[in-house]
Amino acid sequence: MPELTQTKTYLAQMNVHIIQAMINAIEKPAVFIDEQYTIRAANDAYTARQPLPVDIHESKCHKVSHHSDVPCDQNGESCPLAQCRDTQRPANVIHVHETPNGKRYCDIVMKPIYDDEAKLLGYIEIITDVPYASVASKANTLLGQSTAFKNLLHKINRAATADIAVLLQGETGTGKELVAQALHTSSQRSQSPFVIIECAGLNDNLFESELFGHEKGAFTGANFKKRGLVESAQGGTIFFDEIGDVPLNMQVKLLRLLETKRYRSVGGLMEKQADFRLVCATHKDLAQMVKDGEFRQDLYYRIAGFPIHLPSLRERKTDIPLLIEHFLQSSNLSVDSVTKRFHSDALALLLKYPFPGNIRELRSIVEQSALLALEDEITPDDLPEHIRQYEPSSSINEQSTRVQSVDRPTTSSNGFALTTLADAEADYLRQCIAHFEGHIDELAQQLGISRRTLYRKLQQHNISPH
Repeated sequence: MPELTQTKTYLAQMNVHIIQAMINAIEKPAVFIDEQYTIRAANDAYTARQPLPVDIHESKCHKVSHHSDVPCDQNGESCPLAQCRDTQRPANVIHVHETPNGKRYCDIVMKPIYDDEAKLLGYIEIITDVPYASVASKANTLLGQSTAFKNLLHKINRAATADIAVLLQGETGTGKELVAQALHTSSQRSQSPFVIIECAGLNDNLFESELFGHEKGAFTGANFKKRGLVESAQGGTIFFDEIGDVPLNMQVKLLRLLETKRYRSVGGLMEKQADFRLVCATHKDLAQMVKDGEFRQDLYYRIAGFPIHLPSLRERKTDIPLLIEHFLQSSNLSVDSVTKRFHSDALALLLKYPFPGNIRELRSIVEQSALLALEDEITPDDLPEHIRQYEPSSSINEQSTRVQSVDRPTTSSNGFALTTLADAEADYLRQCIAHFEGHIDELAQQLGISRRTLYRKLQQHNISPH
């Protein structure tokens, strides 16, 4: 028996050495973690990005990455290790990690590792930084921390590594151009041009000339040879903004470009080879436009290789305070070099408003209010009148979002106001978090559910457990 114990110990040590060698061969930050969240191996890239020292066989991954004494799933985040353990498959999550440069978004891929006898040894975690997103104010960066926002980052990361055509769909003002830029900067084409084509402003005459260029004398007014946007984007990314506005007769020529990757300039005879990544965006319902005969079905399937839904501000209301702070810092509307701030009553009014113009509208409201406020605190009186007078029941947009386009009554026959069970649960949980003074475990016990279930419900409704 002692010999058997020694053999098992030797084999276990061999496995650790082999895994350490595997970890060292990975260029990205990588770590090997056992089932108790203890770090058993880590490469230099991982230890260098941690503000806390990493003690092999001692440090817990959640303590190092999150400065938390409990695993992620007990602290309001999805835990990749728990997902791997439950599914016995690789897991992929978006997390916010503590780094020497502050909190940073990262994309985590975790895989279970087994020995020759199919016994679980632990989990390898590989980390990729997400430079285009932030939880703090930063110019030209996607900003947020809600569940809907993290789901968006997950989709962007998956699409960025491939050359597949991406269709960005969402309401006006949700940040489609920023997402398109993020797809480009995260791709292998990042060193080549990023060209934006505004489809809404192009008529039949301009469309072909702008896209493909023209030769001198090709038409009246063509006094010189012009290079087209497709040629300007060679090797890079073309972003067709408001693709739904392309005229039907021009859709045929656009489809041919996408299928053959060849084109001719207006008035030219020689075919040219195109090389670009395609990203399109629209606020219109292209699928319905196809049914109505307003958009070609074959073009729709060509551009919608990987559809990404951009959440409205109504779907990510927990991000509103963060966005407000960012807009205040970037507006330069300060009093005696002190950045203005919103009074809690003014913020409460903004959290009730449905923002049909989304982030673009929020920025306008913040800047207007900051300009009107005579002191460093912005009160409800400084908000635009339509915000102060807004009544939730009068918002068709908010009601349609709440019921998700399903025809359900908002009032009963006797005038009683109806709401969805999901909304009722969300409102009740917000009140519990706001008024309960005990520990989160005590709140879960009072509600008659487990702590894990409570965290899951809070995450589902984008409610902070703090």
